[in-house]
Amino acid sequence: MTAGKEPGRILMTADWVVGHENGQHVLLPRGEVVFEDGAILFAGHGFEGEVARRIDCGRALIGPGFIDLDALSDLDTTVLGLDNQPAWKKGRIWPQSYMEKGPREMYAPEDLRWQKHYAFTRLIRNGITTALPIASLFYREWGETWDEFAGAAEAAESLGLRVYLGPAYRSGNTYVAEAGSIAFHFDEERGLAGLADAVRFCEHFEGRAGGLIRTMLAPDRIETCTGALLSRTAQAVRDLDVPVRLHCCQSAFEYDSVVRMHGKSPPEWLRDIGFLSPRAILPHLTFLSGLNGIEYEAPDLDILAEGGAALAHCPLVMARSGAVLKSFARYRDAGMTIGMGTDTHPPDMILNMQLGLITARMADSNPQAVSAADMYDAATLGGAKALGRSDLGRLAPGARADITVISLDDPAIGQVIDPIQTILLNGSGRDVRTVVIDGRIVMQGGVIPGVDHDALRVGAQNRFDGLLAQYPDRTFGHPPVEEIFAPAYPLRKAPA
Repeated sequence: MTAGKEPGRILMTADWVVGHENGQHVLLPRGEVVFEDGAILFAGHGFEGEVARRIDCGRALIGPGFIDLDALSDLDTTVLGLDNQPAWKKGRIWPQSYMEKGPREMYAPEDLRWQKHYAFTRLIRNGITTALPIASLFYREWGETWDEFAGAAEAAESLGLRVYLGPAYRSGNTYVAEAGSIAFHFDEERGLAGLADAVRFCEHFEGRAGGLIRTMLAPDRIETCTGALLSRTAQAVRDLDVPVRLHCCQSAFEYDSVVRMHGKSPPEWLRDIGFLSPRAILPHLTFLSGLNGIEYEAPDLDILAEGGAALAHCPLVMARSGAVLKSFARYRDAGMTIGMGTDTHPPDMILNMQLGLITARMADSNPQAVSAADMYDAATLGGAKALGRSDLGRLAPGARADITVISLDDPAIGQVIDPIQTILLNGSGRDVRTVVIDGRIVMQGGVIPGVDHDALRVGAQNRFDGLLAQYPDRTFGHPPVEEIFAPAYPLRKAPA
């Protein structure tokens, strides 16, 4: 079990503190933050009350913990697809032969639980204090299971991470019917059974660990969900009052598939089946009408904004596949709630803010279109708004004591006149030194108590190697591993 809340009043100070006044962040040079029993009591200068302990973080930025609306919770396989394309040819989509044999779990149950613990340590290490886990279903028999998410709850509680949990479910999947041709397989009954299990999970786990464990519904991808599944999910969201996350508008293939199957754009379809609401979180949204080659006639952005849904912006993982949001400023000005997600390794929120800023300015060819503050707001206040949590994402009296300390003392960080701009120029998740969640110091000086990072690295590589060995069975044409994943340059091994 994780350590309890710090006893008594704790005062933290540093060269810079991100306070919060009148609905916005403010910078406090040599500011102070005081928390007690898991809640912020004070953020400002000259606290006059008694304190049990003072922590001077020195040349650092004390700010609210980052909120990750799409947080990686398995072993990321991005490295396998970075240069190895197209996806249908490299095992990213099941071949029909694999489908006919019957998909199987590619990890043992204990490995699925282990992955959650491993991934959650990476989130804390990068200053993420609230996470909505996401994992790929490409390597699963169908959906995620109660057992692995019970393990996720245990891992989060033991590490002290604030999470929103819910096993992913779906009505169908894509497969390679023949070279270059992608088809769909649907099993409505199986999808609805997954929703029923997810609802029971919410009812059973909501509020565990003193409120650190919250729940959500997680239908996987819009193109692999039927109208019945999403309509019933929306009703469950209203009944349970939990967030729902659905990956949406993340590729031209997905967009075109929804139009072909339902005669409407993805946002139109979600609106018409009653899915959109302020509880809906939609990762990516990079492919909307008029953007990224989508010619469909529909006011997609207006529909999403009017429906109240939030965007989980994941700039790093999308840029790796050649897609960018066009543009952050346009979505912001339309009135959408914008939070951030990492969705890949490393779960580096600072890197995602940096890339989000760069791609936003490139999309508009305008350095004034989006500011460093816009990105920092998305990683804190935007995520809190998406979750309906005014007690997260800010250091203000009454908010939960979720705090991230980012070091500014490494020469690599450069010069500082404004710490937010500096970390978005030169910072990294590796600069996160201390993390407090709900009044518990869960990492100090880069050390998470009881976590052996070297052992985790070895364990992750061993499990990854085991997954890699199974790729020929689930790749079109069943080529050997070395043909599926070619090295960046030819290998020249030493002579025997």
